[in-house]
Amino acid sequence: MAEDKNRVMPEEIIEVREAPKCQTLHASMEILTKHIEQALEELDLNSVSEILDDILSAKSIFVMGTGRSGLVGKAFATRLMHLGLRVYVVGESTTPALHSGDVVVAISGSGETLSIVDLGSVVKKIGASLIVVTSQPDSTLGIMADKTVRIFGRAKNGKGDYLVQHLLGKYAKLSELAPLGTTFEITTLVFLDAAIAELMVRMGKDSKALEDMHDKLQ
Repeated sequence: MAEDKNRVMPEEIIEVREAPKCQTLHASMEILTKHIEQALEELDLNSVSEILDDILSAKSIFVMGTGRSGLVGKAFATRLMHLGLRVYVVGESTTPALHSGDVVVAISGSGETLSIVDLGSVVKKIGASLIVVTSQPDSTLGIMADKTVRIFGRAKNGKGDYLVQHLLGKYAKLSELAPLGTTFEITTLVFLDAAIAELMVRMGKDSKALEDMHDKLQ
């Protein structure tokens, strides 16, 4: 029987590989990681240290923000409560009046969120200390603040962001990898959790102390 010249031999079979799964997920996590690293490099640790001193010496601490920034603020407030500090979230029904000697931590990536800017003006009139966490220290909120923490965030529309340009053509648009204020919010969450770790050391508290303050009714 004549050999079939068109038959493909096993060793000639070309392996067909599937495209890697979740490429966008991987790229998004890489971008967020790079932003956190960049934020750490640009962080003014002397200023942050002074801010943590202010928080520890405050009569009461108030945290405010809107949207996802507000959720980041609530997470921070929860940890401050676990440390045994007197802390409130602005807008909650159980939040008391603000007084001089109190500290307000405002979180706003743009520093131009109208409701937060208006509340910032009230804080200044009362005479409390206003600490602003933002990507824009020169914003309306940043200018009125007593102290600011600049958290590195991408430029609007992703233009000029040298950290991620090499990924744009490879995976997806930056707006899809880190939509809206994602880079600011995630980096701020990491920064504030790290600030809690620093406060734990300054207060001489460990994880057991925080656990004792955890809500037992959950």
